[in-house]
Amino acid sequence: MKHNIMKGCATAVIALASATAVMAQNAPIGYFLDGYTYRFQQNPALANSRNFIGMPGVSNINLGLTGNLHPTDVLYNVNGQTTTFLNPGVSAAEVLGKLPQTARFDVNARVNIFAAGFKGLGGYNTLSISARTNVMTTMPHALFSLLKEGVANKTYDITDFGMRANAFAEIALGHSQQLGSDWRFGFSLKGLIGGASINARFNKATLELGADNWRVTSNAILEASMKDLAFKETVNSRTGHKYVNDIEKINQPGIGGYGAAIDLGVVYKPSAIQGLTVSASVLDLGAIQWNNLLTASTNGDKTFNLDRYTFNTDDNASNSFSNEMDRMKDDLSALYELENMGDQGTKIDKLAMTANVGAQYEMPFWRALSLGLLHTARIDGDYTSNETRLSVNLAPVKFFSLAASVADGTYGKSFGGMASIHMPGFNLFAGMSHFPTKLSKQYLPLSSNASVNVGFNVLF
Repeated sequence: MKHNIMKGCATAVIALASATAVMAQNAPIGYFLDGYTYRFQQNPALANSRNFIGMPGVSNINLGLTGNLHPTDVLYNVNGQTTTFLNPGVSAAEVLGKLPQTARFDVNARVNIFAAGFKGLGGYNTLSISARTNVMTTMPHALFSLLKEGVANKTYDITDFGMRANAFAEIALGHSQQLGSDWRFGFSLKGLIGGASINARFNKATLELGADNWRVTSNAILEASMKDLAFKETVNSRTGHKYVNDIEKINQPGIGGYGAAIDLGVVYKPSAIQGLTVSASVLDLGAIQWNNLLTASTNGDKTFNLDRYTFNTDDNASNSFSNEMDRMKDDLSALYELENMGDQGTKIDKLAMTANVGAQYEMPFWRALSLGLLHTARIDGDYTSNETRLSVNLAPVKFFSLAASVADGTYGKSFGGMASIHMPGFNLFAGMSHFPTKLSKQYLPLSSNASVNVGFNVLF
């Protein structure tokens, strides 16, 4: 795509992600932590022991980033200078051997605008209003191979290259209740108000760079949903082809769609095994219907073949060098000039579902010490990821608890820790599910897995 539409897309994505480029949805380190007020957002059956009101803006702040492409994968030291992987002093074998088969970033945010929990109706109830944003990106290994190797006699398939982002508000009402001596069930009903959604991807993108011919095939699509959003168009003066070259917002931000979802959770404490707790939850079972679905695409496969052009040194010939160069430019432009397909009406997007399965065991020699094992799977088509986390939890006194954990999953290995003070009147917690293991000289993380989680709430 040309610079202006790329700029428009990037601006829209940055607008969606600006508040969340370093944010994560929940802190898995806190799943087993006594005194972590927001465990109910990871399993609605996990009830708090006290009523609470979340302080607006500071009740539960999550800062973090997850991905399997790290700064150390693309930045190198050559002759004492920091440079990129494109530097000729870094071999292709070294670069491509380190990179994942598919580079991924899965950034999710929930900013609690209001939250409260209270006992009543035979159980424990929660009410929360949140702003949520999800940004998901995939970049295939072949893309980096093409950038590093340049023109080589081989085929590159970058079909998996894509990005998706959405932003919406969530109003959730939850309830958990004890059933018998061993079981506790919980649910959370959610109303969703869509703000914006963008989906850009290559349905097909291949480059066949042979010794005798170069062949490029593209099939790209851009979908955008936001109230009063519009595509701007221009015309290729040579071919007469009208294409999308920018995105504009006509009026102030409004509602882009509506949806609903439900969280379900269960906790089992078998009477026959003292100290054991088994739990499971499924989150975000639901969808959003987006309105005003603007679509731009290549309108099918577009192909460029280099062997179609024969250059003649005779300036008066129909295939003169100048004429053939113009034909080549026109054919190349068709690969990225997206045609405005208009408003396609509505589109239903399923939410990324999260499943948690956990087990916690209190040590019989000291009930204040426990071990917890949590497996989390985020199911979202090509953006699916998983993580298994082992944590050690300690609650030596009633008003203080802490946890430390190690984890391994789609985004690699990490370790984290969290502490919580929950005295009468207030709750303060702070921790990191992913500690940055290495820092640059500027104290920036050299890993794409880092997080900070802090919050302050009033207890009563």
